[in-house]
Amino acid sequence: MTDPHAAAPVLVMGAGTIGCYLGGCLQAAGVPVILVGRPRVLDALRTHGLTVSDLDGGSRHIDAAALQLHERMPTGILPRLVLLAVKSGATAEAAATLAAALPAGTPVVSMQNGLSNALVGRGAAPSLRWLAGMVPYNVAEIGPGHYHRGTTGTLAAQDDPALRAVAADFARAGLPLQLHADLRAVQWGKLLLNLNNPVNALSGLPLRAQLMDRGYRLCLAALQTEALGLLKQAGIAPAQVGALPAHRIPLLLQLPTPLFKLIAARMLRIDPKARSSMADDLVAGRATEIDALCGEVVRLAESLGRTAPRNARMIAAVNAWPQQRLPMTAQRMKAALGL
Repeated sequence: MTDPHAAAPVLVMGAGTIGCYLGGCLQAAGVPVILVGRPRVLDALRTHGLTVSDLDGGSRHIDAAALQLHERMPTGILPRLVLLAVKSGATAEAAATLAAALPAGTPVVSMQNGLSNALVGRGAAPSLRWLAGMVPYNVAEIGPGHYHRGTTGTLAAQDDPALRAVAADFARAGLPLQLHADLRAVQWGKLLLNLNNPVNALSGLPLRAQLMDRGYRLCLAALQTEALGLLKQAGIAPAQVGALPAHRIPLLLQLPTPLFKLIAARMLRIDPKARSSMADDLVAGRATEIDALCGEVVRLAESLGRTAPRNARMIAAVNAWPQQRLPMTAQRMKAALGL
């Protein structure tokens, strides 16, 4: 018997870098996709179509005429799944918009940075079925309508029948999906890696070039070490998301660069085009997701009656950047963090 939901679309709420990449991969594999996003992004898609590429040399293009693009949430649709990819600060507003247009019980997967977006969404739209997700890799917009995955990794999400039903579609699209009964440890593992986002954004360098500078690596190691100490006190064991267990990464980052380059070959498998989305946000004058990254570490510290001074100082540095709009050298960043 044919699955009655098989032809139902996947709705991408927040067609930015991650949303366009995921949606483009799915549509290129034959899955109907609806993209809801801002005019700047959609105008480029209407003109150039949607291209998704990756560091392995893969590239797929979808003609503009084949895209379903909406600047506002369309009515009368029954998606089999929603992928939420708006910035963390827009989660509550997006959730309310979804709830006003979709049937109760529609599954919504948060494919956003941070830890709390699914909880925020559930609070704003309790009629929908909220699931946590995790995108491990970096995606950059390298041209109008062109989204490029510059690092490796496997999507993860909270286990649910709705996601088991689409797992084969995701795999066919080159988006294999690992399902977990409890995603919290995976989210913390990803957040520890994402503490490099503000380091990269303030450096003004591509990701690989920034990681090859030991001064910037020392800043990232300090942010991670502070977070790891708090996680240990809280009894939270972050999952291994990258090539190494979380507790070993700061030690690796502190090595001299020639030794780091030799040992961290897998970590450095990064396309030269790759950069953090926070870097794009700073340059464009958009709000960043620093509160969903370093802010989570600060809040964890507060819940334990402690402080996280280095992560707090990084928040201050990112928030102060619009007044200076100049890259921060590794020496200046170390001084700002108290290293």
